[in-house]
Amino acid sequence: MQVKIKKLRDDAIIPTRGSEKAAGFDLYACLDKEALLIRPHETKKISTGLAIQPPEGYFGAIVARSGLATRCGLRPANCLGIADEDYTGEYIVALHNDTDEPQAITAGDRIAQLIFLPYIDADFYEVEELDKTERGGSGFGSTGK
Repeated sequence: MQVKIKKLRDDAIIPTRGSEKAAGFDLYACLDKEALLIRPHETKKISTGLAIQPPEGYFGAIVARSGLATRCGLRPANCLGIADEDYTGEYIVALHNDTDEPQAITAGDRIAQLIFLPYIDADFYEVEELDKTERGGSGFGSTGK
């Protein structure tokens, strides 16, 4: 699949895969300075310097990099970022520091992964009643532990 991408800054890095079969493409920090400090339990917006246009019928899911999350406690603040097909602005990752220690991001660090996923368009229509099911309205924890 071909994906349109535009560098907004000369020092921006085009997303790469960590391995041939990796589902996610690494997004890189594009900073105005050499390093950025994220204090404990703080969220900072990190530029990628890129604008990306997913193919028709797809959106870009921005998710955590497992190594960054487990080693440094850094993850996207919204857990799953949604970059809609019609969004053509800069991809910015809001990174949250879940640790009690400051964490540094330097220019060129891999900060998140981008995965392209299809979406289904839906039209809602109002009804008086929903179909009856065995579960019904039983919610949180109702199906087991």
